[in-house]
Amino acid sequence: MSRDEIESKLLGYDYDREELLRQIRILEDEKRYLEAELRRLQNDVERLRKEIARMKAPPLLVGTIEDVLDNDKIVVRSTAGPSFVVNISQYVPREQIRPGVKVALNKQSFAIVHLIPESYDPAVAAAEIIEKPKVTYNDIGGLEKQIREIREAVELPLLKPELYKKVGIEPPKGVLLAGPPGTGKTLLAKAVAHHTHATFIRTVGSELVRKYIGEGAKLVRDLFNLARKKAPSIVFIDEIDAIGARRLDLATSGDREVQRTLMQLLAEMDGFEPLDNVKIIAATNRPDILDEALLRPGRFDRIIIVPYPDLNARLEILKIHTRKMNLKDVDLERIAKKTDGFSGADLKVICMEAGMFAIRDERDYVTQEDFEKAIKKFLHADEMRKESSEEMFA
Repeated sequence: MSRDEIESKLLGYDYDREELLRQIRILEDEKRYLEAELRRLQNDVERLRKEIARMKAPPLLVGTIEDVLDNDKIVVRSTAGPSFVVNISQYVPREQIRPGVKVALNKQSFAIVHLIPESYDPAVAAAEIIEKPKVTYNDIGGLEKQIREIREAVELPLLKPELYKKVGIEPPKGVLLAGPPGTGKTLLAKAVAHHTHATFIRTVGSELVRKYIGEGAKLVRDLFNLARKKAPSIVFIDEIDAIGARRLDLATSGDREVQRTLMQLLAEMDGFEPLDNVKIIAATNRPDILDEALLRPGRFDRIIIVPYPDLNARLEILKIHTRKMNLKDVDLERIAKKTDGFSGADLKVICMEAGMFAIRDERDYVTQEDFEKAIKKFLHADEMRKESSEEMFA
């Protein structure tokens, strides 16, 4: 055999060896992949087995702790009605065991196995204002006296409680803002929310009215529980006359449910649980129909009347609403004199309509004539509303 033939055979052996090593590496990679896939599938099988076991487990009962005894014995009232002395699981934190807490009970032994977290009605949870309104006291015109009174009753007790302790008096518990529509009641509440560091919880009286017995009262209870938990806090109830109207002897079932909601509100305002860091602001257009029990001292200690603005107040409101407008030869004092009996909301509409007249004429500034047209348009629309209202109720 020649030298060339021997060298060719040796090269062939080296080529076969490299190919075999390459195949071995491929098979080892496939083995590692299959082992990882097997572990993943085994984990999925174990998870599904646990899920099946959990789904097959008997349901837990819901109960409420009534009393805590010695030796880890707890008195629990079940949803069915009767009370039991039960044990507690070692995995349940002892520091959270107290009367009133909802717990999950084993169906057979009634032992406490879980603590049910405190929950609120969705309407109550949504009532908390996360982002504070941008309205400040500088955005409110002609209500200096009302601003001073609401700051003394709501803002100062939360920001400087030591002043009231030094004087030796208790600050007002609740403030009622009463006045015609559009005079700035809700605006005052927004300004208070902006200037305090307290949690602001807003709701409307009609939202506290529910169809079934006890739901409205539970909503009020959850509302004040949330306020106590988030203290210092401010509860603002707009249009409180929806639930705070005077109670009558002759009432339908719906009226009686509204009265139950009112009684729960009275109990929360003047109950045994303190409202030290919780202030209440309510607003209404009809203070004359409110129940006397709601207005007595100790509940709404301070009633702030928000009237229609006078001449100076109207001028201040116009200055506020026009400070970002491009005006040309506009006499705001003359406009204020022509808008006697207008509310702050009406004056805002006047300024907006004047700007619309300028845009209609393709101008980038507002003139006195635009305001004159806006006043005429507003008065005409107001007359039309009154006529349609009279025809409706004729």
